[in-house]
Amino acid sequence: MTDMAILKTTGIDHVNLEVRDLDETTDFYSGLLGFEVMEDMPEHNGRIIGNEWAKLAIYESADFRRDGNESGFSHISFHIENFNDIAGICDRLNIAIKYGGPVQWPRSRSIYIDDPNGYEIELAEVWGGGL
Repeated sequence: MTDMAILKTTGIDHVNLEVRDLDETTDFYSGLLGFEVMEDMPEHNGRIIGNEWAKLAIYESADFRRDGNESGFSHISFHIENFNDIAGICDRLNIAIKYGGPVQWPRSRSIYIDDPNGYEIELAEVWGGGL
């Protein structure tokens, strides 16, 4: 490592997403993760939702289009303390679990789902995959 100054991060501050429907997306993350509306931004047709540890800035776009062929963005990952409750909660909320169930990683497991906009969401058992 050089003597150059570096910026030190403590985590992801927020993720900014373009969405089809502001209310549907808010309801999805509220029902799944308990996210609350933290700030409405009607002048930008957006809002910030989340909690103390994770935030999404979402903006409704009439031109929104996601067909699965985009490059660059893969998924958003959330660490889930009650990992063993995911299947039951997803079932109750009628959210399909992808890839046949939990995916086993070297030090963790993850469950993958899609949000209403087609964004893939990773629900991780161990913070940072245990790295």
